[in-house]
Formats: sequence, C-alpha cells, structure tokens
Amino acid sequence: MTVALVTGGGSGIGQATARLLAARGAQVVVADVDESAAQATAAEIGPAAAAVAVDVADAASVAAMVAFTVERFGGLDWACNIAGIAPQPKPFVEHSYDEWHRTIDVNLSGVFFCMQHELRRMLEQARGGAIVNMSSGAGVVPAPGQPQYTAAKHGVLGLTKQAAQEYAAAGIRVNAVLPGQTETGPMRAYLDAMPDGGEKMLRRLPMKRMATPLEIAQAVVWLCSDDASYVNGDSLVVDGGLITR
Repeated sequence: MTVALVTGGGSGIGQATARLLAARGAQVVVADVDESAAQATAAEIGPAAAAVAVDVADAASVAAMVAFTVERFGGLDWACNIAGIAPQPKPFVEHSYDEWHRTIDVNLSGVFFCMQHELRRMLEQARGGAIVNMSSGAGVVPAPGQPQYTAAKHGVLGLTKQAAQEYAAAGIRVNAVLPGQTETGPMRAYLDAMPDGGEKMLRRLPMKRMATPLEIAQAVVWLCSDDASYVNGDSLVVDGGLITR
C-alpha cells in the first residue's frame, strides 16, 4: 500500500490533501505544528492515518517525522510539503528581520529540510517516489506587501527543479503546486481584515471566487499519482486563470 506524508495536514489545503490521499487508498501520516489539529484529522480519516507533531523549520523535528512515518507504515512513497505561513502585508521597508527570518525558516528552509529527509528515505528504499512542494502564485509574481513570502515561494520552485533533475534517474519525481487565493482560515481572516471584506480582490479573480482546498488537493494528489508518471520538475499553477504565463 502507498504511504504518504503530508505536512500542514491539520487544516486547509494540507487537510484536504490528507483526506483525498486516504480516499484514494493511501496510508497517510498527518503532520502539523498543531498536534491536536493533526490528531483530529487523522482520527477523522481512521485507521489508515496517523498523526505526528512537526516544526518544519527544525531539521531534527523533520527527521523525527520521517522516522515516525517509516516506523508506523513501513516506508515512504509520496511526500506533500504543504506547511507554510504568511506574514501580514506592509511596505517592503517596514518588515523586521524577525519577520523575514521566520517566514524563510518555515516556507523555504522547511521545504529544504523535508526534501532532504524524504529523498534520503526514498533513495534507501530504491523504489522511486513522488514529492510535491507547495509554492504559490507568489512563486512567479510578487505578493503585494510580502517580500519574504515572495522570496520563499520563488525559492521553493528552485529547490523543486534542482531535486527533480538530480533524482529523476532514481525514479523520484519532484513537482510544485502554485495555488491562487484559496478558501482557508488564514485567507478568510486576511480578507475579513480588509475594509471591504476582500470584495475588490475577489472581483479581480477571473472565476469570481476562490478555490476550495479540495481543488488544490486534487492537483497535489494527481502529481503524486502514476497518472503524472512523466511529469517532473513542473510548476503547476492552480489559480482559476489569475496568472497567465
């Protein structure tokens, strides 16, 4: 049976991905910095899922997460690196060093640490695998008021391409998903904080609505699956047509 690992699996896109993976027959480790959220998601899925706490910005915590996955289900076939944070938007010159550092630690270094440990395990198994990293539309165009988020999400694409070329011959595919605005708790809070409740932003979306977490999860799971067996090093934009390139 396929064994899948999902970081950020306690809520939003990560939670939707964990649910969908399990529905498609995978055994799933739900990893999240919020252990109670991870446990709730795993309990909802049932015996095919297990929960583990992880701080992706801590390499030792990431190593323990991968070790837990292997111990619990006997291996690792698919890894979905979805955990991330977004800073409050403000002018470029007003962001502090601490704000820069925390976002880069989680959104970029976290993906690097996860990939290192996931790749090592997949190489040891010698049966291939698939990794999907969560970038963003901010991986190809700037996120207004969020320079560190833009830098991190651009960096995720670089890591994805690097690993995709290095490990293709080992049968390991590495791709990225770039979602647009998605109906998650943090996004809803961000919109609610706007004077117009986000109406102006929503009006500029070509489909006049945000994505659901499931719509993004479907792209992630497809990239993991054999249906995408010759897709490697790709940056799949899933944003309803907002960014056309």
